Amino acid sequence: MTRLTVLHLAANRWWTGSADPIIHLVSGLRARGHRVLLGLIPGDRFETKAKQAGLEVVDGLHMDARLGPRALARDVLRVRSLIRDENVDIVHTHHSHDHWLAVLTRPKRAQGGRTPVVRTFHNLRAVRRDRLGSTLYRRTAAVFAVSRVIESRCREAGIAPDRIFWIPGAVDLTRFTAQADPTPIRGEFKLGDAPVVVSVARLATNRGHELLLSGFRLLADRMPGARLLLVGKGETRSRLDALVADLGLGGHVIFTGYRDADLPSVLAAADCFALMAAGSDESCRAALEAMAAARPVIARRVGALPETVVHGETGLLIDDDEPDSVARALETILGDPERRRAMGSAGRASAEERFSAERSVETVERVYQGLW
Repeated sequence: MTRLTVLHLAANRWWTGSADPIIHLVSGLRARGHRVLLGLIPGDRFETKAKQAGLEVVDGLHMDARLGPRALARDVLRVRSLIRDENVDIVHTHHSHDHWLAVLTRPKRAQGGRTPVVRTFHNLRAVRRDRLGSTLYRRTAAVFAVSRVIESRCREAGIAPDRIFWIPGAVDLTRFTAQADPTPIRGEFKLGDAPVVVSVARLATNRGHELLLSGFRLLADRMPGARLLLVGKGETRSRLDALVADLGLGGHVIFTGYRDADLPSVLAAADCFALMAAGSDESCRAALEAMAAARPVIARRVGALPETVVHGETGLLIDDDEPDSVARALETILGDPERRRAMGSAGRASAEERFSAERSVETVERVYQGLW
């Protein structure tokens, strides 16, 4: 196997969306013997996390579209010098800004042709179906889609099927396990032996919190002891606080804030996990983490969730946006402990079989080798 030098570019400063999958992919490629450089927007949590993971973060890049053409020109020169001086074999991009940056800078290789550029599409809206998109994709050697819906959109955008590769989401199977201790979280929030639903999602528009709260309102009428933990932070927190009050759920819903180090314990405290919408990473990593923690997942058919959750086996899929459908699904799981445990165990087995980080890394590596 050829050991490659790969430059990953990610115009993302936040510890959200593509950030965690990129770190897992880069770490996995390094573990398989490749040299991987990572260029990202400096100065925020993504950079901190990447360095904590021991990744080689390149300096001198800004990759912020808001900085204007001069900053772009400097980045073009910096990427070009990186490719030349570090003998980069492949450039792997993750967002539109860094994708264009890579295509604009790829120099000719000594053995002929230009340095291949590949792209991971982390969400559906990133796939453009216009002239600019066609221009960009003609200069792209391969693309990776994190869901079947994105894969289909890539074909619609005119990308040749033999250049499109599906890589399902990946989860850290050693961090998220069925053996995590729920006691600290149950104690912190005084949950006792209450049936608990956990949802992990940024508190942002279009993340489905309103639907989940409306469904939970109906569930609370049938199961007064149930509790809902909303994990995350974001700009809609005050509006959701008001909605909780309007629905009379003040004693039932707990905003936990952002959780990181103790997230496995948060999931361990759950009897089931709920996700009503995909975020900026449509592989829906939060659902994968819940499955790895052996928790059944209740989800709407959005993003990669229809191909992640096996309806009736690892959780329940909801086909509409009706609160009563959400309530019925929650009640079905919470009201049947034996079935709940069986679904959780099946979810863990599915995560091990289908969503290990190694599987995604192997797919990407195989594509790299084919291009080289």
